[in-house]
Amino acid sequence: MKEDKLSDLSMQLSVDVLNLVKELRSKKEYIVSNQIGRSATSVCANIAESKYGHSRADFIAKLEIALKEASETRKWLDMLYKTDYIDTATYNKISRNCATIRILLIASLNTAKKNSK
Repeated sequence: MKEDKLSDLSMQLSVDVLNLVKELRSKKEYIVSNQIGRSATSVCANIAESKYGHSRADFIAKLEIALKEASETRKWLDMLYKTDYIDTATYNKISRNCATIRILLIASLNTAKKNSK
């Protein structure tokens, strides 16, 4: 259940951020928009890749990368908000999704690491 929820949430994060990137580029903001676009889509890609990991260690490694990228996405989001590139509603929506993904990733990683001993 968690993995499917993670997949759904990470896809939604990617879609929301890619739509945000389009909006930011129309405002001539390219530096942070490129960074947040890469980190958010990496969350989704690594969660997808984890499902076909060739070992428990590979599965864990992919989820750890996804967690790092989710944290990076949140940092770029904070930057965009603090510089008034995005409004409060957009910030809150994407930020909540990002936080939920991080919580689920941490729980999944803890379980995977516990079960690999």
